[in-house]
Amino acid sequence: MGPLNGLKILDMTSVLMGPSATQMLGDMGADVIKVEAPDGDLIRQIGPMRSEGMGSIFLNANRSKRSIVIDLKQPEGRQALLQLAAQADVLVYNVRPAAMARLGLSYEEVAAANPRIIYAGLYGFGQDGPYAAKPAYDDLIQGAATLPYLFARANGGEPRYVPNAIADRVVGLSAVGAILAAVVSRLQTGVGQRVDVPMLETMVSVVMADHMGGLTFEPPMDDGGYARQLSPERRPYRTRDGYICAMVYNDKQWRSFLQAIGREALLEEDHRFRDFATRAAHIDHVYGELSRIFETRSTQEWIALLDAADIPSMPMHDLQSVLEDPHLRQVGFFPVVEHPSEGPIRWMRMPSTWSGTPALPTRHVPRLGEHTREVLAGAGFNAQEIDALLTSGAVRQEAAEGRDAEAVA
Repeated sequence: MGPLNGLKILDMTSVLMGPSATQMLGDMGADVIKVEAPDGDLIRQIGPMRSEGMGSIFLNANRSKRSIVIDLKQPEGRQALLQLAAQADVLVYNVRPAAMARLGLSYEEVAAANPRIIYAGLYGFGQDGPYAAKPAYDDLIQGAATLPYLFARANGGEPRYVPNAIADRVVGLSAVGAILAAVVSRLQTGVGQRVDVPMLETMVSVVMADHMGGLTFEPPMDDGGYARQLSPERRPYRTRDGYICAMVYNDKQWRSFLQAIGREALLEEDHRFRDFATRAAHIDHVYGELSRIFETRSTQEWIALLDAADIPSMPMHDLQSVLEDPHLRQVGFFPVVEHPSEGPIRWMRMPSTWSGTPALPTRHVPRLGEHTREVLAGAGFNAQEIDALLTSGAVRQEAAEGRDAEAVA
């Protein structure tokens, strides 16, 4: 009974960008029907995995959904999809719009079946520019949004991508807001609409909001970039026995920090530390001095000192230690749950909380075609019609039927 209880989502997305968005909607209580091609979502095949088609990345982007397999290249499959769309609130896809049109599932065709539907497309580029027909992947969008350049500019090395599907995840999150804004609009007007969420435009807006700098002005005042973020000294600080992430930022924090380490005179001795604006203008020097200071004590000594002085700090986790973080353990962020076919798996709970309509994952991650019969029956198909669709190959049902599809406790 999450905040989106009663909202029905037809999820035609695959890989990461779309599925991450629809998982969030499902976790918030929406009924998400994942429509998969006969071969399934490609991301099912990225291991490690215990069972074929249930790879770890897929498990982390597709809970709170039901899976139905439809061959949309068959006329019967397309008709089945349109019948599902007629009863849905939202249809989400992340192929190029031209591909949807080739399937006979353009906005106009889907809206003819359901004028109230919100038809949300997540894809590479806005459709009114020269890149409209280009394919897009996370790496390509990172490059076009300047992220590899910023890495190189910051450290003087080779350009590189963020080691995370950051564009897919950020655009997916942006899509959740865009979709729900359209839902609110429909509540007010009763009318559905097409919603487009292009990757390039979204990521450029995120990155350049920090790095527009002097390019904000006409004529430009500099060549862009936020100096603090681009400082080669902006990194976790090496301690005597490891690393720590610390942020000595405003004037009050600097006074507290220098008092705690017995160097109060630095503010007078070195004019570059005088106040916030001056430190920002000499950020490389400031961060460099902090680097030398943090090397003088152990990580635990620094954590104790910084906590006592109310200076923001956090440990620098690796992929294993983050699972044992005391805060994340206390809030139950990484629960281990029992999956019907995969056994014990660890997932991440919803970061946000609601006081009146708490959101919890509603379903385990589905096997390919696990809910085909169930979804079709719920859309009004009778047993004979479902059998005919299965016989024709227009839809497919998982071979092992009867798996537990109950809500997750």
